[in-house]
Amino acid sequence: MLRPEDVGHRIVVRRTAGTRAGRPLFTDALGELAELTDTHLTVLTTDGPVRIPLSAVHRAKRVPAARRPATTRMAEVERAAEEGWPAPVRERLGDWVLRAADGWTGRANSALPLGDPGRPLDAALDAVQAWYAERGLPALVNVPLPLAAPVGAALDRRGWRARPPVLVQTAPLATIRTAAPPAADPTAAPATDPTGAPATGPTAAPPAADPTTAQPEAGRARPPGDARIELRTAPSDGWLGLVTSRKGGRLPEAARHVLTAVDQIRFAHAHPPGDDGPPVAIARGTVTGDGRWLGLSLIEVVPAARRRGLARGLVRALADWAAGLGATHAYLQVEEHNTAAVALYRSLGFRTHHGYVTRERPPTAG
Repeated sequence: MLRPEDVGHRIVVRRTAGTRAGRPLFTDALGELAELTDTHLTVLTTDGPVRIPLSAVHRAKRVPAARRPATTRMAEVERAAEEGWPAPVRERLGDWVLRAADGWTGRANSALPLGDPGRPLDAALDAVQAWYAERGLPALVNVPLPLAAPVGAALDRRGWRARPPVLVQTAPLATIRTAAPPAADPTAAPATDPTGAPATGPTAAPPAADPTTAQPEAGRARPPGDARIELRTAPSDGWLGLVTSRKGGRLPEAARHVLTAVDQIRFAHAHPPGDDGPPVAIARGTVTGDGRWLGLSLIEVVPAARRRGLARGLVRALADWAAGLGATHAYLQVEEHNTAAVALYRSLGFRTHHGYVTRERPPTAG
């Protein structure tokens, strides 16, 4: 059977799939082991995550990593994502990045162990632990798998807990733009950017400095349901209100830095026809990674407006904008157990590139 140190490695699992004529039937799952608990395991296969109860496992073993994503490609996506979700406090530990944002979101308050920390692994983890203790924050490490599997194994030995696995999914922008409904009204006049150059996506007005008074770049996008989509250079109060309701509590100043401190950024708002009130759906898009990657985050639709294609329309609008800047691919991060979101993103062309697990140091006694 498998052990905790197998997490992040390529495995094959043979599991029972019923019986025929009194004999058991088996099926195999091949991919990266993302999670191993007392009750189940999760395998990241080429067709998506597969959650298997341990009671159904007949045999399982580690196999050669012939089909892992190239480590350089994994690091490229992770660095683009780190740029797109910038913590206000960042320090280097060799090639690793230590991040703090007053505790707002795990991504902005965790160490990212890419490359060489410049010291032995155990000493590096001691330094991470001390750095977060100095700031009164729990010590967290985001472990991309299988790229940082040795870090995960070292944290296993220290007894660090694992949060639910997260899938890092990618897709070509061309695929997204084909799969999603058109986000722009073809009868509208072409928008321009602040320099006066034609824009290929739904863009228009110059950036506004005050998030509460930022004006839409595009006015008349038409996704299914005839909703109106706007891309803004700063979030409106209504946009921030949806984020607050999703994350809980008020947004600290550090959260505003995380949300806005990116050079190429757009905040997508969807409104019902003729309604100038708060948006009923939102999304955030950034272009980072040397201008190649569109990062999608905070895609949210209020319950009463779901199943109308709004999320697809927001993603298409942001994909059009990013393509106009020369980006070629998109990434997003979604918890593996969020099956509804995983299904939506799959319909837009996203596939799991790799995964990560946030590891948390357990509280010390006393």
